[in-house]
Amino acid sequence: MAELKEVLVPDIGGDEVQVIEICVAVGDTLAAEESIITVESDKATMDIPAPFAGVLSELKVAVGDTISEGKLIAMMSAAASEPAPVAAAASAPAPTAPVAAPAPVVAAAPVAGGTKVIEINVPDIGDASDVDVIEVLVAVGDKIEADTGLITLETDKATMEVPAPSAGIVKELKVNVGDKVSMGSLVLMLEVGDAAPALAPVAATDAPVAAAPTASVSAVQEIAVPDIGDASDVDVIEVLVAVGDEVTLDQGLITLETDKATMEVPAPFAGKILGLTVKLGDKVSQGSVIATIETVSAAPVAAPAPAPVASAPAPVAAPAVSKPPVPHHPSAGSQPKTGAVHASPAVRRLAREFGADLTLVKGTGRKGRILKEDVQAFIKYELSRPKASAATAVAGGAGGLNVIAAPKVDFAKFGEVEEVPLSRIQKISGPNLHRNWVTIPHVTQFDEADITELEAFRKDQNAVAAKKKADYKITPLVFMMKAVAKALAEFPVFNSSLSADGESLIQKKYFHIGVAVDTPNGLMVPVVRDVDKKGIVELSRELMDISVRARDGKLKSADMQGSCFTISSLGGIGGTAFTPIVNYPDVAILGVSKSEIKPKWNGKDFEPKLMLPLSLSYDHRVIDGAMAARFSVTLSSILSDIRTLIL
Repeated sequence: MAELKEVLVPDIGGDEVQVIEICVAVGDTLAAEESIITVESDKATMDIPAPFAGVLSELKVAVGDTISEGKLIAMMSAAASEPAPVAAAASAPAPTAPVAAPAPVVAAAPVAGGTKVIEINVPDIGDASDVDVIEVLVAVGDKIEADTGLITLETDKATMEVPAPSAGIVKELKVNVGDKVSMGSLVLMLEVGDAAPALAPVAATDAPVAAAPTASVSAVQEIAVPDIGDASDVDVIEVLVAVGDEVTLDQGLITLETDKATMEVPAPFAGKILGLTVKLGDKVSQGSVIATIETVSAAPVAAPAPAPVASAPAPVAAPAVSKPPVPHHPSAGSQPKTGAVHASPAVRRLAREFGADLTLVKGTGRKGRILKEDVQAFIKYELSRPKASAATAVAGGAGGLNVIAAPKVDFAKFGEVEEVPLSRIQKISGPNLHRNWVTIPHVTQFDEADITELEAFRKDQNAVAAKKKADYKITPLVFMMKAVAKALAEFPVFNSSLSADGESLIQKKYFHIGVAVDTPNGLMVPVVRDVDKKGIVELSRELMDISVRARDGKLKSADMQGSCFTISSLGGIGGTAFTPIVNYPDVAILGVSKSEIKPKWNGKDFEPKLMLPLSLSYDHRVIDGAMAARFSVTLSSILSDIRTLIL
């Protein structure tokens, strides 16, 4: 039974971080450096990878947990290393028989390497079986290197490649796209070279000749920073290896950061790190030496011949040179979507980490396959384009808006100032709010609802719940949510979204209500699902739970997606009315202000009534004024007589 090993949080800068995503599941077979969890600090988002290959046996953390360096996050059973194939040993020479006649002169024979055809099968892919083949990466006749991807498989958990265990020529394919395979399934037939080179027969002698031996040739080489564009004096923000480490071809050695992007410098060949000439915080440019590495290659050693024969020295295989980490900058202009995406899991993870849309990336690999360098080039290109932010206007963005830049003002010359950075939520929500405001034609309908009877009923129910020591408290907001759900059912256009091309409406058959929550870090909008199917008590408990999680910063991204309509209530603070901004892709939002006792005429005299101000903002491309007024009146009437909720 494989030994279980602990997986701990590595050095992450001394900060506590929050787990925002679990990337794997118990039972998954993980490769070394494959992401286990994604964490987020107030500075950055990062993946914590598996330190070795193996099977995930147990997870010790969940989404929302706070962790730091040294924290136990998982238990893994390390993958047993497979024995390397051993070349057939040359037979020991038999004792030489005495020769009566003088030995003839033997001419040097050319080295003729034999070949054989081997089967390539699907390796251990965990507990998955009948896995779909979604891509065949080679063709009959292709000459491939070891570790070249042969086919791509897709399970319900991940996409993975089956690599070639050795170099050779593809003789026959045994699978097609759409086939289903399991561990041990035959993939293809591969012709490989025999390890022992053959010798020419020796003329007229019984004395056997041993096969030519091989020797390891080592060399020490320097690794320099490759072409990184026009950047110079670039900061080293991470050193990924240490002296003594064995590295593989294209393994990351250091991470560099320019003013436009972050990139890794890969190993141009495999070997052992003998020395590092850079450290964290150093600045480097193209050509700067960053490490020395010892490489080892095999070369045949000529066997001694009976007669001296001149022979050429055996060539030493030159190490493969890696591509630079950042290729040439792509041409300007919009990049069309390429449709199907062909990329390895590692490239997909890189794209996910940087938020890159792979359908927009042009692949330069075999058959249009997207490489790591393609993603890096795309990110570099996107970073060079002007972006909308909380402080800048859209320039040539959605809707063809062109706004002059705001003038720069030196506020310090007018008096004392203090610069306070925006919170993370403000930085994220700012550009979205700005986009919504300038791209959605807003109109706001103002109204008020008589909630005198609603408030009396609510207080009575809370008094009953308090006597029972119930775990909930009914707020006015839950009644508003139920009323909105009923109004949405009567006016389906409010429960829709405008399609991306603006030619149709996406009609929703569910009723999910977003609720704006004021937190110490800013405004957040968690979504309460299926409001029409839940009662007042159930909604009260759920609303209490999401409010607590929002203020504690424990909401997941899924908790804030899928809304049909949004309610922003400022009743607990004050005010008489305001203009809320539509929360795209919703087409309307309800603003609620503080209720107030007002005199209302009943036909004979004035009565004191508790009136609730309502501010309904809507997208005028979808909803006209008459429809908005009818919706507002309907909503007001439901709140004024909550008995209509059961009709």
